[in-house]
Amino acid sequence: MPKMKTNSGAKKRYDLTGTGKIKRKHAYKSHILTKKTTKRKRNLGYSTVIASSDEKNARLLLAGN
Repeated sequence: MPKMKTNSGAKKRYDLTGTGKIKRKHAYKSHILTKKTTKRKRNLGYSTVIASSDEKNARLLLAGN
């Protein structure tokens, strides 16, 4: 049987925490920033843990790790 390959897009977007949770970055931080408030842009800069409903699919994409 061939090895499972890690999805290249997923390995660039997700990161594992020490406890095994999957971290992600927020969307909407790349352009059209002038109309967004400073507070909103600051909060978009922080990482967050992915939703529990998405975790199963993300783990399948990262299965090659």
